[in-house]
Amino acid sequence: MPRPRIIAVNTRFLLDQRLEGIGWFTYETLQRLVKWHPNDQFLFFFDRPYHDRFVFADNVTPIVLSPPARHPFLFYWWFEFSIHRALKKYKADVFISTDGFLSLRTKVPTLLVIHDIAHVHFPNQVKYLEQNYYNYFLPKFAHKAARIATVSEYSKQDIHQQYQVPLNQIDVVYNGARADFKPLSTQKQLATKDKYAEGEDYFFYVGAVHPRKNVHRLIAAFDQFKVATNAPLKLLIGGRWAWQTGQVQEAYQNAHHKKDITFLGYLPDEEVPLLMASAFAFTYISNFEGFGIPLLEAMYCGIPVITSNVSSMPEVIGEAGILVNPDSIPSIVTAMTSLYENIDLRQELSTKTKLQRQKFSWDLTTKRLEDSINRVIEN
Repeated sequence: MPRPRIIAVNTRFLLDQRLEGIGWFTYETLQRLVKWHPNDQFLFFFDRPYHDRFVFADNVTPIVLSPPARHPFLFYWWFEFSIHRALKKYKADVFISTDGFLSLRTKVPTLLVIHDIAHVHFPNQVKYLEQNYYNYFLPKFAHKAARIATVSEYSKQDIHQQYQVPLNQIDVVYNGARADFKPLSTQKQLATKDKYAEGEDYFFYVGAVHPRKNVHRLIAAFDQFKVATNAPLKLLIGGRWAWQTGQVQEAYQNAHHKKDITFLGYLPDEEVPLLMASAFAFTYISNFEGFGIPLLEAMYCGIPVITSNVSSMPEVIGEAGILVNPDSIPSIVTAMTSLYENIDLRQELSTKTKLQRQKFSWDLTTKRLEDSINRVIEN
């Protein structure tokens, strides 16, 4: 019988009640890998005190490495010193880093998960020090990695073109949706609408309120939709406020129907599926995504989607949504109006979501990631 493998993982984005894209990817894949491989030993490297919910089984050893890595200088220290020493100390067979960063000093083969390289396309939307860090180190990380896993064919081609990494070194693993995202009974939908939208139907957005997410144009388009149709619909915006949010605040202040727009802030994990499944439609008109997990979550809830015709979003949504030009407010307004006025279109899109979502699940993601890990170890 082969000896147990020692698999070290960067788990610094496993933050209780603060999971976002990278965190959810890490959470969903690791809990499966740990259970699928009970004879392997998993080392979870945290950069701060962790919650016990993230220690999935007895074959997980949680290790806190200082300092908390939330700044470029601390990124460097954590990966080049703390991670380097830990990998050497515990004699890891492989290091999995799910946030696009790795240790350049380590000799342990690394599977690097790169979700997107948005900073290349939107440099002005990244803080100065972080942008410099990304520009200098991320190409080095990409070439240091034994293999790269990414979440869409779009991102695979993007990494290849920007960093000249051979395509045969990049695996597409996609993303999945939590089991909590599913259709709701009419009674639960009505209760959610009463709680959040004064009993009315609503368009829903969830994600960071950040310039790249294009929330300011969503607000402007919704306002024009209201002016044109006088529809009773609301717009609910869920997610933390990031930085450079001046455009969002300005769009809100200029809206004639601001009373119908509600910022919900960062939502508890259990509330997002309720809001998603009760929505009239999901509106996700980001300027750029490596995948866009909320699109898949909307499909698992069976609701219509309006999303952008750029980057990975057409790949993810397929024919199960309306694609718009994210830079064109009239394009977004037209899509909203079409959904509002055409019940047959809504039903058609809802039906297509059932087919498209079958292409993605966290089980499939984990199986593909498992294959990538095996390739790294076997080589």
